[in-house]
Amino acid sequence: MTTSVPSTPDSAISDMSVNGFHDGVEKLSINGNGHTNGNGHAAGETQRRKTNRKQSNAMMPAFMVSAPGKVIVFGEHAVVHGKAAIAASISLRSYLLVTTLSKSRRTVSLRFPDIDLAHTWNIDELPWDIFQHPSKKKSYYDLVTTLDPDLLAALQPHLAEISPHKSEDLRKIHQNSARSFLYLFCSLGSQKFPGCLYTLRSTIPIGAGLGSSASIAVCESAALLLQLRTLSGPHPDQPPEEARLQVERINRWAFVAEMCMHGNPSGVDNTVATQGKAVVFQRTDYGKPPSVRPLWDFPELPLLLVDTKQPKSTAFEVAKVAKLRDTHPKLVGSLLESIDRVTRSANELIDDDDFDSEELESLRKVGELMSINHGLLVSLGVSHPRLERVRELVDHEGLGWTKLTGAGGGGCSITLMRPDVSREKWDRLEQRLDAEGYSKFETILGGDGVGVLWPAVLKNGMDEDEEGGMEIDLENFLNAPGNDGVEKLVGVHSGGAEREGWKFWRVESH
Repeated sequence: MTTSVPSTPDSAISDMSVNGFHDGVEKLSINGNGHTNGNGHAAGETQRRKTNRKQSNAMMPAFMVSAPGKVIVFGEHAVVHGKAAIAASISLRSYLLVTTLSKSRRTVSLRFPDIDLAHTWNIDELPWDIFQHPSKKKSYYDLVTTLDPDLLAALQPHLAEISPHKSEDLRKIHQNSARSFLYLFCSLGSQKFPGCLYTLRSTIPIGAGLGSSASIAVCESAALLLQLRTLSGPHPDQPPEEARLQVERINRWAFVAEMCMHGNPSGVDNTVATQGKAVVFQRTDYGKPPSVRPLWDFPELPLLLVDTKQPKSTAFEVAKVAKLRDTHPKLVGSLLESIDRVTRSANELIDDDDFDSEELESLRKVGELMSINHGLLVSLGVSHPRLERVRELVDHEGLGWTKLTGAGGGGCSITLMRPDVSREKWDRLEQRLDAEGYSKFETILGGDGVGVLWPAVLKNGMDEDEEGGMEIDLENFLNAPGNDGVEKLVGVHSGGAEREGWKFWRVESH
């Protein structure tokens, strides 16, 4: 995977100063590889610890990490044939709450209620010997582009007891999720790592081509790197180059987690989930990593995301286009070239100094390119009646510009929303979509990437705020009802504005 990696040397931030980010929290000593050292105690000290409850408190306050999902805005299917595509973040997000246990608790637990996964491991029983072996050991700043089969094999016994009474399909999902987490945990951590509970909720529809697994991978990567004290910030005065280096650390390890889930991921989903905004992605040679060029200054745009609830197969749709190209090489070749030109036109348009994301004429130009892109995809045979129905409803009321996103054949559509449409019209559309079995999400395209809430305390405009904010309670987080409940409790953009408390690595170029 080739991403835009800043050239700042590791030594430039080797002190890993935390700039007040972790003030008041017991310091974890870090060895040269960025891993926590042992906290050995003399016999007398051990006895004192047993009689002094305060010293066996959790080593860190609870904190939270969040990362966005993504959509492909331009270039579907053409990207499979070596053309460029633009993918951008959406404001649907995953949220990972990290609760550090008292020092005497030697367990690590993973809890993903959205997929009904809950499992606990004894830290001392994990395969540290092979993960810490000099020939295998990785540092937080390493670039890992392949999984080690010996390490995967060492994890296998620790996956065998997961969800034994679930269906085989669900067990496979649970084991994949756990494998991904444990590979990161054992690669970055050590046997001296504190006991922790990792609890995840996501507002991103699963299996809809919206990058839900990558969003989770980014949350896990960022959480572990924060626990190791290997990230400075995020903080308001952080220079963009330093912020990008921090973001690249998170992205590298998120890619490792994605490899555990998907084998050979493109790297696009985790890159967008980490840095936010958008990327131009292109893979001209499948024997080499793709080119992933960040669009650091991509604007925030109002987006309506509609899930058709129509199951689709990416592999089937990709094979369908490949067969069509084999049958009609010149014609289909020209369609793919046209999609590529739309993608590049969109990139130039948004890059232009005159582009104003709040001005209707600028939005209209982007919207027209989205409509053209969709028409070309229809010509390739990858739309679906459920997708066309969304376009019909939106176009009839003049609400915006709609296209399919992802492989097509079902899945999701995206609509660039006109800012001059009355709320009544949007409400009418919502009623029609609900009546016909669609799910809709009003989101922001091109927003922030990975964010941190340290400690897990929010100002929600509630009575608790007078006491300094509301601490995110594990039970409340687990029991928050559905996507709306999660967003209301911890959402980065709850109520449409950025929630006080969340911090982001700001990587804009100006």
